[in-house]
Amino acid sequence: MNYYYFSLNISYNTFLSHYGGVASNVVVNTESGLRLQLPASRFRPFLSQLGVKGRFRLITDQSNKFVKLEVL
Repeated sequence: MNYYYFSLNISYNTFLSHYGGVASNVVVNTESGLRLQLPASRFRPFLSQLGVKGRFRLITDQSNKFVKLEVL
C-alpha cells in the first residue's frame, strides 16, 4: 500500500461551482511534494456546509490504484 497525506481547504460554493461536473478533478500537493490529481467525486463524502476541509490520507495499492480516501 502507498500512503499520501495532504491538506485541503475548499469552500462549499467553490466546490460546487468548480467541481460540480462529472469529469472534474481536484489537484493536490502532498506533504512530500508530489502533485496528485483525483476525481472531485472522491471528495463528495467529505463535503459539508463549510466545504471540503481537513487533512486527508489517500491510500493506493502497489499499482497506484485508488483504495481509500480518509480524513484524519
